[in-house]
Parts: sequence; C-alpha cells; structure tokens
Amino acid sequence: MLQAVRGLLAITLSFGALTSTMYAADTLSGSGSTVFVMTNDAVKNEVLTYQRLFDGRLTLKDRFSTGGRGSGGTTDPLQSQGSLTLSHDHNLLFAINSGSGTISSFRLLRGHPVLVDQEPTGGSEPVAVAEHNDTVYVLDAGGNGAIVAYRADNLGRLHQIHNSTVHLTATHSGGSSISVSPNGRTLAVIEKVPNNIDTFPIHPDGTLGSVVINHSVAPGVFAAVFTPTGRLIVSVNQPGGTDISSISSYTINGDGTITAVSQSVPTFGDGNCWNVITPDGKYVYVDNSATATVAGFSVGSNGTLTPIAGTILSSNPAGATNLDIAVSGDGKFVYTINSGAGSVSIYSVNSNGTLNDLGEIDGLPKTVGFNGIAAL
Repeated sequence: MLQAVRGLLAITLSFGALTSTMYAADTLSGSGSTVFVMTNDAVKNEVLTYQRLFDGRLTLKDRFSTGGRGSGGTTDPLQSQGSLTLSHDHNLLFAINSGSGTISSFRLLRGHPVLVDQEPTGGSEPVAVAEHNDTVYVLDAGGNGAIVAYRADNLGRLHQIHNSTVHLTATHSGGSSISVSPNGRTLAVIEKVPNNIDTFPIHPDGTLGSVVINHSVAPGVFAAVFTPTGRLIVSVNQPGGTDISSISSYTINGDGTITAVSQSVPTFGDGNCWNVITPDGKYVYVDNSATATVAGFSVGSNGTLTPIAGTILSSNPAGATNLDIAVSGDGKFVYTINSGAGSVSIYSVNSNGTLNDLGEIDGLPKTVGFNGIAAL
C-alpha cells in the first residue's frame, strides 16, 4: 500500500547532502534547533518547522506535508497529547493523520523533516504516538479503541509488529495519551471516559500483555508522561468548576498497579490537559488552557511534586487557549500552541525552574484545529 512513498525514499535521501549543507549554516549561526507544529488540516495535514535562534526566538523556515489528512476542527479537536512526537534519539518525527487513519514517519536531517513512510494504523481516529528504542506505539481513539505497535528501521520506515494490536477497555472510551516507561517495560494509556490510567506490560518483541486498569481518584484524567526515573506524571482537568485542575505523580508497581506519590496538586487554573517534563527530569510544566496560564512544578527524586514559585509562571491574554506544550532537547526553552491567539509562545527556563516570557510567534490562523508540537 503506500509503496510510492517508499519508492521515493532513495531519491529523497539523495538530497540529504544538500539539505545537510543548507542546515549546517543555520546550526553554526545558532539556529539549528527546530520546533515542529502540526496543522491537523482536514485536507492536507502539514508540519511547520521553526528554527530557534540563540535567544530562543523562532522563525518559520518551511512546511512539510505528512501525506495524510488531519481531523480539522477548531480548538483541540484531537483531544489528546502526543499527536506529533520525536523519537528518543531525535532522528525521527512521527505525525498522526487522524482523518486518514495513518501515521507518518519523517527522517530528520539537521532538523529538516524528510517523509519516508506513511502506514495505516488499522483502527479509526489515531490521536497519539509514543516511541522507545525504535518500537512505535499508536493510539486509536475511535470505535472500540486500540493500540498498535511498529518497528522503525534504520531509515525510519514502519513495519507493523505481528499480533501487536490490543484493544482498549470499552468502545469510545476517549483514549488521549500514550507513554512508554524509560526502561521500556511498561506502556501507560489514558482513557478519559472511564477515567482510567491503564498500564500494559511490554514483551521483548514489542507486543503488549494484559491491561491493568487503574481508576483515577480525581476525575478528568487526560495526559500521562513518564519522567526519566520512571514516575508517571498525570494531568487532570477536573470537570464541574473553574481553577480546579490538578497534577499527580505515581509509581508503577511490579504488577502494573499504580501508587500515588503526589495526589491532586492544584495547578490553579482550568483546562490542564497537557504536561511536559524537562529532559533532566527536574521540572514539569502544564497548560491551563481555559484560563490561559502555564504552571510549573519541581519533581523530586521519588516523584514528589512541589509548586515552583507561586505555581503560575506565566499568564497569557484571556482566550489565548494554550494547548499542546513542548520543551527543547536541551531543556532551556518551553513552547505552547495558542489556538485562540494563533501563535506559539516561547519561554526560557531559569535554573530554579521559573520561566521568562520571550514573546510569541504570531501569524498562525486562529481556532483552526492545530494540534501537536515537538522540539529539538
């Protein structure tokens, strides 16, 4: 199926030396780091690439087709975290095409995405992707929901692992987040409707064992991400009021059950559905999208969450609707997609975890369904 994409691979890679030369100039001038934003357009899904300057500011460099279709929509149509994801070695970029039911894989050449593959996910409405040691897991949220696994080869092409499809616990259960533990032994998945934090043991061949269902104490679970030490950080957008969102941390037990370390720490905002952890594991930042703020917490060695300063580290104009959030590979910058404002916010990270607001990149269309952000 999609052999045309693979057939073009050799031709595309023949431009690698030229592309590398072009981007080497950017790297030497200090702008080699790249931020990726996904349009999720229903007709032609694209990845926008921004080059980061020394001071953290961004400049739009190019846009690349995923070869598939997004879901379209207005504000947060995918209702997920992780629709655009980098591999841990930062050599590959994966993009979800929810409208066409596929996943696209890009090889990164000095920050330049080269499309090398597009594969069907076998289910409906893929919304999130996670990777560990060249094993790639895709979460399908539509229908009865499913997880499917692939192997990425040395060119970034995806090969589905035999008998790797596992279904979620119920139909239309609202799968929204997927994350692999740093030791590669556990997959964590959020199901919003039953308010579950599911864990799956990962077998050596990449297939998954039986699900262990952990029902969240606090309602409104949305996103779960592992720290470098294997603690699970969960964002909770609690319904029924304003300024009551929270964040929790958990230890994963040997049997797949979870034990709370810090339970329901307030983010002092509403709409906390996304979180990002710095590469050194010291800090976690969350988007309170409904109240247009960014909150921050330090992460202890045992996973304990402690608010940084007054918790709220940045306030955007009302209606900015800051959605997906990303941190640069060096941990020095944080970025958010501001759907309502049509911009990307840029923050530098201080040594104590506080943030400096470096302004925004304007000029994006407002409320058109952008989802997905990643940063080198």
